[in-house]
Amino acid sequence: MARFVDELKDPWGLLLAATAGGAAWAVSVHPVAAGFVGVVVWLVKAGISALPERGSRDRPAVTAGSQEEYWLRRAGSAAYGFAELSASMGQGPLAERIALMRPQVDDSTATLERLAEQASLTGTALARFDLDRLGHEQARLTRARAEARKDLVADLDRALASLASQRAVVDRLASAREQVLARMESSAISIEELLARVVELSAVSANGRLEPTRVLDELADALEGVRQGLHETEQITRDALDR
Repeated sequence: MARFVDELKDPWGLLLAATAGGAAWAVSVHPVAAGFVGVVVWLVKAGISALPERGSRDRPAVTAGSQEEYWLRRAGSAAYGFAELSASMGQGPLAERIALMRPQVDDSTATLERLAEQASLTGTALARFDLDRLGHEQARLTRARAEARKDLVADLDRALASLASQRAVVDRLASAREQVLARMESSAISIEELLARVVELSAVSANGRLEPTRVLDELADALEGVRQGLHETEQITRDALDR
């Protein structure tokens, strides 16, 4: 029940409901009936979203309450709204063009899930390092080396090199995580923008006015840029962490 209530608050559900009601009103449906259509779409969307997924792959192993979970949830909600709207558009040139974007949205969402898992694994790894301890030990050994006998210098140098290596690992992990989170944020917002634009196009088409092909081309190009950028980030961070 709690999840159903949360889904009712989803802004994309409200946006889809408003679009459906507006489209019904635009084709001369009585205002009361058009409002009823919007309410039905809103409730159905919330009900479907609240149902447990069946037959799908396991949910990504993402840390609850983390930044990556937040951006993954936002992107997933927008992608779900895009899929619902695409499926409800029926036939026509606009519906066909929107349908062609669905594989790009699905691939982007799948990559976001992998990046979210990567960010959570990286965050868990970072939590294992005590940066204060590393700093204090480095300072202590540096002072000790300055005053050490010659026969102790080699051992102190090895200890300092080990500490430096650990700090390098922390820096690589932190950099990779920051890069992943930045890409997830920009991609999630871009997918939300795509949904908003498609909702707008759907409303325009309901009035019998098709948006210029150029706008659809721009949306497709922007979505492809998001998809490719996610794959590039995935590969870059994987290479960085494999060093």
